[in-house]
Amino acid sequence: SADWYIDLAFRSANKLAKGMKGQMKALPNSIKRVELSKINEIKKVLRTHFSLILTAFPSIDSLPEFYQQLLRVTLDYAELKKSLGGVRWAEQKIMFFSDLYTNKIKRCGDFKRMVGYSREYYGRICSVIKQVKKQLEYLEHARRVMKEYPTIKQKMFTVAIAGFPNVGKTTLLSRLTGSTPEIADYAFTTKNLNVGYATINNHKVQFIDTPGSLNRFEKMNLIEQQAYLAMKYCADMIIFVFDPSDSSYDAKDQKK
Repeated sequence: SADWYIDLAFRSANKLAKGMKGQMKALPNSIKRVELSKINEIKKVLRTHFSLILTAFPSIDSLPEFYQQLLRVTLDYAELKKSLGGVRWAEQKIMFFSDLYTNKIKRCGDFKRMVGYSREYYGRICSVIKQVKKQLEYLEHARRVMKEYPTIKQKMFTVAIAGFPNVGKTTLLSRLTGSTPEIADYAFTTKNLNVGYATINNHKVQFIDTPGSLNRFEKMNLIEQQAYLAMKYCADMIIFVFDPSDSSYDAKDQKK
């Protein structure tokens, strides 16, 4: 959050200043050194963390098509780009104000003006960070969502296991690959994409167990959309599992 970054930067600067003051005499030049060091510490802490945010998020346009589409399904793409732009703007503003007030304090010989410049700087830095409060909150939300994305190897031969809910897709994945995802005797147990691997004729094969998808493309929920994206962008082959028992779904609907 914005408050977390403000607290982190100012706490680090105050800790540094406290250590310096214990080794210095209360002279104007000593005070100037302390104030300059605090500004530099705030700049360093915020620049490090904001740069980390920007580099930690992948370049959206360079992602494989599956992940680009998954991102658009699970997140507000425009809001994500806007939020990253907001953090980039804040980083630039922090650098600008840090350099501006560093130069002002360096040229200043009056103690009161020096302290005044420092207070101005602190206020402006807090204002900059609070201006991107919503953007930071959205990026934290996006991070949590993207953390749950399945890891799909793009260059490996891939088989998608598809079909209506509760027809045995996850059980088939478990038999083929030895993976142990959640299996239960009710529909829509699979709420994301389960991935497993098997070696067939000395070739590594990736299997994706897709959530149960009903025949209603215009009204797909998030789970069904993930299944659709996996079949469209990742699968070299699709195994469609039918339930012939007539107990759950009509055979004609499944074939359709």
